Amino acid sequence: MPELPEVETSRRGIEPHLVGETILHAIVRNPRLRWPVSQEIQALSDQPVLSLQRRAKYLLLELPIGWIIIHLGMSGSLRVLPEEQPAAKHDHVDLVLSNGKVLRYTDPRRFGAWLWSADPEASSVLAHLGPEPLSEAFDGKYLFTKSRTKRTAIKPWLMDNKLVVGVGNIYASESLFAAGILPDRPAMTLSSDEADILVQSIKAVLLRSIEQGGTTLRDFLQSDGKPGYFAQELQVYGRSGKSCRMCGTPLLSGKHGQRSTYWCPHCQK
Repeated sequence: MPELPEVETSRRGIEPHLVGETILHAIVRNPRLRWPVSQEIQALSDQPVLSLQRRAKYLLLELPIGWIIIHLGMSGSLRVLPEEQPAAKHDHVDLVLSNGKVLRYTDPRRFGAWLWSADPEASSVLAHLGPEPLSEAFDGKYLFTKSRTKRTAIKPWLMDNKLVVGVGNIYASESLFAAGILPDRPAMTLSSDEADILVQSIKAVLLRSIEQGGTTLRDFLQSDGKPGYFAQELQVYGRSGKSCRMCGTPLLSGKHGQRSTYWCPHCQK
């Protein structure tokens, strides 16, 4: 599933082609995604694009009359293509633009979503979300305060979108390794200093992944069709049994909250 860096990479890739242009109309070939494509989207006509924003793993397309909320699901991708390029089997939604191009949504598994909202922050999919991990609101003091009564393991706790958005499975493992913290420690055992270090590690790992265009493990492609290159820099994720790049100790793996976790038993305490 595309995580925050992959969604931010998509946003940056398509933004220059959308903002300032007009959506002439939408073509919805298959409205049956995770939820049905909103009727307001299917009926769009001559709407200028004011901005393209991201909240957690959602893309927010601002129009004068409301907002399109897009989630890429497990296998979704967005590309800007010439209007005349034929659609393929899994190309479900096109936004036809005034510059002769289309924003095309492709999703083989159809777990993504195209929703409509007059106020995205009040919408059911966004209203409950915690702070953005790259924002000033997410700092060591915040994380330490939130951890005081939490007996759950640190790694699945970090993946709770009510705590902080966008720290998915890959980046939680990588950030905990960078911070030198074992993923199965109870969250309440974090010291104030460790909370500071962990927040800094999360921000650094996410920013580095965005710079590299995200992480391609299976399905994700950037808006230009290229893979994300951060997979080449992964320190622990997917490397169980291989040597730690820092100390040479064989890396371990296990399950936390039904998700695979990877760590170094020497570098992480």
